[in-house]
Amino acid sequence: MVINDLRDKYPVFIFRNYSVKKNKDEITLVFDFTIEGLTDFSPNIKINTRNLKLLNLYDSPCAKRIVFALGLVEAVSYFKAVCPKTVKVPCGFLSSDEKLWFKKLWYNGLGEFFYNNNIELGFDEFVSIEAFEDEKIPQDDFVGSAVNLIPIGGGKDSCVTSSLLEEQKNLFITVNDQQARTQCVRAAGYGENSIIKTHREIDKRLIELNRQGFLNGHTPFSAIVAFLSLYCAYITGCESIVLSNESSANEGNIKEGSVNHQYSKSFTFEKDFYEYVNKYITKNIKYFSLLRPFNELQIAKYFAGEKQYHMVFRSCNRGSKENIWCCSCPKCLFVFGVLSPFLSEDEMLEIFPKNLFKNEKLLITFKGLIGHLPVKPFECVGTTREYLFAVSKKTEQLKSSGKQLPFLLGYLDRTEKTEEIVKHGTRILDEFNMEHLVPDKFLFAVERMKRIVSAGN
Repeated sequence: MVINDLRDKYPVFIFRNYSVKKNKDEITLVFDFTIEGLTDFSPNIKINTRNLKLLNLYDSPCAKRIVFALGLVEAVSYFKAVCPKTVKVPCGFLSSDEKLWFKKLWYNGLGEFFYNNNIELGFDEFVSIEAFEDEKIPQDDFVGSAVNLIPIGGGKDSCVTSSLLEEQKNLFITVNDQQARTQCVRAAGYGENSIIKTHREIDKRLIELNRQGFLNGHTPFSAIVAFLSLYCAYITGCESIVLSNESSANEGNIKEGSVNHQYSKSFTFEKDFYEYVNKYITKNIKYFSLLRPFNELQIAKYFAGEKQYHMVFRSCNRGSKENIWCCSCPKCLFVFGVLSPFLSEDEMLEIFPKNLFKNEKLLITFKGLIGHLPVKPFECVGTTREYLFAVSKKTEQLKSSGKQLPFLLGYLDRTEKTEEIVKHGTRILDEFNMEHLVPDKFLFAVERMKRIVSAGN
């Protein structure tokens, strides 16, 4: 469908209302959206509170302010079906700065969506947000406890964060819980009572629109996790939301452009979110990524030593529902590649069912990951520089032991000077990104990881 025709035919999107309800064991958040002249949507999020001690009211003015903001991010998934010119928000107040804040998130968070749908919209013409303006901020009545809230996705990064904070008091949050997520928490030494399990349900009317050919694509899911984590931290009194996003997430996917699949995992968003929460919601909950000082390669080296997670973690999005590695997607190939220099082949094959470097069908994906194509795969993967170093190091390890190179590493050896890449790239493991928001009281964990990843380089 042609974007201009859709915007002309359906020019208005409305965030009509939201509700917060609680029964004995569950809090339900419901959002009411409308694409005027097309359809209504009522997605919901359920939060299991059965084993939780709630220190703050689930429906206080501050709590509702968080839910309202969460709705503004949830709305992106429905707005994108036709990309209306105007968004009306009659159910809450937004200052002019807040309107600009959400417009920036929507615009950058939809960068991949615009790219894949060949949509060219400038920031100014993208959308106009209409809402009652009010600078009044709800009273911050937060009751806190010295507990961290760690979002768990089932991948290696949040496992590393859990390991670094093993001596702290932690709760965990999952969105649409899957087997690997619970198992990673268990591997960290916690029971299921330490997990805030939430379930996000997409309105089926959006799925039907997608089936009919209306616009579809990537949205800033991590921003939804951010606001949902904030709400859960608020009601349980957690004073820190500890993310596991690395410096590598700052790199875009297009060589000639700023499109970033991981925009809402980038430092730009992290800083924006931190400042937004501090100004408009509460000064008592800190949001930061413990791993921001490090890159994916350093995280992989640290994780290689965390054997308790190796059999249970799953970074594959395609296979996550079945708790498997699909072994054919960019994420599988990326994780396989960055771990390979730090684990033996036998150890790798205990994690993965096959050697992915032998798969000739993955050549295009491999080229994208090492920077031989103008577009890096649209997935949560590290930088091309980091991946190129990792697979070059593995190539040199195999060559020095006299082993035959598998197909993908054979391609690499023919097209790159792997020995030179390893010789001049070792400093990647000693890098330290100073652009981070890690509070002083968490720097002990950063220093611990620095010692481990720098050892033996």
